[in-house]
Amino acid sequence: MNNIEWKKEKNLSLLVDFYELTMTNGYLVNGDQDHIVYFDYFFRKVPDNGGFAITAGLQQFIDYLMEIEFSDMDIEFLKEMNIFEEKFLEYLKDFKFTGDVWAIPEGTPVFPNTPIITIKAPILEAQLIETMLLLSLNHQSLIATKSNRIARAANDKPVVDFGARRAHGADATIYGARACYIGGCLGTSNLLASKMFDIPVIGTIAHSWVQFYDDDHTAFKSYVKAFPDNAILLVDTYNVLGSGIPEAIKVFDELEGEGKKGIRLDSGDLDYLSKKARKLLDVAGYEDATITATNSLDEYQIRELERQGAPIDSYGVGERMITARSEAVFGGVYKLVAVETEEGISPRIKLSEEAVKVTNPGFKELWRLYDNRNGNAFADLITFKDEEVKAPYKLFDPLSPWINKTAKNFTAKKLQTLIVHNGELVYDFPTLDEIRDNLNNELSKLWDGLRRFDNPDRYFVNLSFDLWSEKQRLIEKYRNK
Repeated sequence: MNNIEWKKEKNLSLLVDFYELTMTNGYLVNGDQDHIVYFDYFFRKVPDNGGFAITAGLQQFIDYLMEIEFSDMDIEFLKEMNIFEEKFLEYLKDFKFTGDVWAIPEGTPVFPNTPIITIKAPILEAQLIETMLLLSLNHQSLIATKSNRIARAANDKPVVDFGARRAHGADATIYGARACYIGGCLGTSNLLASKMFDIPVIGTIAHSWVQFYDDDHTAFKSYVKAFPDNAILLVDTYNVLGSGIPEAIKVFDELEGEGKKGIRLDSGDLDYLSKKARKLLDVAGYEDATITATNSLDEYQIRELERQGAPIDSYGVGERMITARSEAVFGGVYKLVAVETEEGISPRIKLSEEAVKVTNPGFKELWRLYDNRNGNAFADLITFKDEEVKAPYKLFDPLSPWINKTAKNFTAKKLQTLIVHNGELVYDFPTLDEIRDNLNNELSKLWDGLRRFDNPDRYFVNLSFDLWSEKQRLIEKYRNK
């Protein structure tokens, strides 16, 4: 298949790491294809050393899972490699996911080492879907987390995704815009993302518009002639205070009607220029004219502008949000945690010299505990799937079990919900606005210390005693082998 054919078909079935195919071929050769296994998707570290992350990308992964199909061209390509068994290629021809998927809904604050997605499926199916799961969740969770930091820095002022031209490819900008909206952006400049996901689209003019005309005044007048109800003018092409703002005011004076008026600043000292601009606009009688700031912004620059009292009404943020420039990897992983045997569900563990990389074994449940006195979340708890959680309950730090307390007055909520059962979708996906509402609701239940950009409080993720004990047993069993 050539590149044009692939683009037309856009079949993602071969979007896998090669070892997923070699391993599944090997399982089939060894007669292990019917074994039911359990995998967890989780992450180990919050980006930017933040207090929490935000999960996103679930719907795109499930869309892929429901549509995966190996075409005749895929099979022929694999056959020509001369390494796969014929019966494996026949298996791929009829491939369909038949397992179960549990997941935390998108737009939920999440913490390291908690199972965000759990897969139960025959080993071949569970292994083949790894890459798409990781890239869907890792990318959008990273961008949703970053955009939420930026939105919070703006103190509820509108933030718009302006990153369409700076993302790492077409899919990155489309799904990045979706994640930005989940995280808290008001809208996007990306028209295709707006069409696909019903995100408000926002944009005005570029410097090239101003450069095309002889001067600021002619450029601004030509623009408002075309769009009199949305006169947002870019004033920094030549001289912000010398010609940009004065000429914008002249054009506002010539406008008829009560359409939206404002300016955009895209360079220079945004604090100084926005304060000067505000005075000029107010003196001219345009107290309602808005000031939008752009220019490679991130949460720290926006926070400083807000601290300095810059009279900026909204922010357009590009590459530092759509690429999560300060930390460009989310680091989610997909690990085998259990295998069904004749005796039941047998937990599995991965050991490491680093304690944070030792996995939590078994088929598990994730709970969030809320204080009944104020409704705030105070801990997450991971248990085996069949355990009950009720007060009083002893919580302890799994890395330092001598640090413990007994929780008494709380409500425990299961965070994962069943998305796919026996290969069939059993979940109604919420709209993006409903996802945003869920995020805002859950964020309101986290204490302020978790929101800090620098040195946030630690949120405790606890293990049940039974799970912790099984983990210690497996560590002892395997560490000296």
